[in-house]
Amino acid sequence: MTTHNPLANVLSKLLNADTIGKPEVTLAPYSKNAEKVLNILKERGYIGEIKVEKEIRGGTFLVTLIGKINKCGVISPNFNVKRVGYESYEKRFLPAKGFGMILVTTTKGIMTHYEAKEQNLGGRLIGYCY
Repeated sequence: MTTHNPLANVLSKLLNADTIGKPEVTLAPYSKNAEKVLNILKERGYIGEIKVEKEIRGGTFLVTLIGKINKCGVISPNFNVKRVGYESYEKRFLPAKGFGMILVTTTKGIMTHYEAKEQNLGGRLIGYCY
């Protein structure tokens, strides 16, 4: 069953494919937010290469998996968080301090909660990965 949240579809398919040990997975539909999230996951070393195949309608991602994802998912509802309130959500969504990351959408784009803390930004929580 698919949801109406493209990011939730992408993260659940990514987690399922990584859990069963597939070398790569095709994720659809294409969305700019999903592309930004996948790029953050790649920078942090959770996934390998990402190929974007844009089509007339929609598009897909071809993602190389490296077996580093323990769990990932969306945070729904998207909680508002102030620039000093990340610690309570770290305890809630991550298994240990400094292990994994929370994805936040801010006025400066999608980033990890570590980057948002550094830049002293609040935002809305959209997902997590560890």
